[in-house]
Amino acid sequence: MARRRFFVGAIRNGRAELTGEDARHLTRVLRVEAGQQYEISDNRRAYLAEVESARKEHVVFRVEEALDPEPDEARVILLAALIKFDRYELLLEKATELGVSAIVPVRTARSEPGLERAALKRMERWRKIAVEASQQSRRTRLPEIEEPVEFQTAVMRQAGSRLFLDEGQGRPLLRSLGTSEDSIAVLTGPEGGWTDAEREAAVGAGWVQVSLGRRILRAETAGIAALALIQAAGQIE
Repeated sequence: MARRRFFVGAIRNGRAELTGEDARHLTRVLRVEAGQQYEISDNRRAYLAEVESARKEHVVFRVEEALDPEPDEARVILLAALIKFDRYELLLEKATELGVSAIVPVRTARSEPGLERAALKRMERWRKIAVEASQQSRRTRLPEIEEPVEFQTAVMRQAGSRLFLDEGQGRPLLRSLGTSEDSIAVLTGPEGGWTDAEREAAVGAGWVQVSLGRRILRAETAGIAALALIQAAGQIE
């Protein structure tokens, strides 16, 4: 059975600490005790560590050894149109589990009014969701959760491969992936789909229209499916 993994702020002199809510979760829910072994990550490298002490709001790990680094993989950026927050948070969680490197909320013409301003107030919550999903999926590095941007800014994002997810239009996604891209950007639309103007702007900026097939998927389902296909193609681990 794989060991649980936790993210720590820093490792100093062979030791790392967790405090506050994170420590309370370990001591009260998981009942960690001194002498137990876990994996920890400082968002750069993963380590095998032993719990040196565990009190209510303070857990200290002692590093035992560095674990093998993860293989190099393409950096995948998900630029996802803002949708209702319960569905957006599901997308964020599953995108993290699927290995995405960065998530960028995008305000589009058909995004509900006010979502962008409300999203700014949820950044801390969304980053916490990303931490929890990263620990569950045993990632070494956390995804970056960036602040919302306008569609016009999103289409200027650069990457080795830029895929514009468009329902029923474009080539199948898997046929549009390169074999050695160092970065892949995926732009997913809102509930209600893209406007003609947005579609033209993306194609004009060099994005490649790709499709997931003839079925119409929810916005969050489309994003998850696209990332799963990219992972299956071996672009992310």
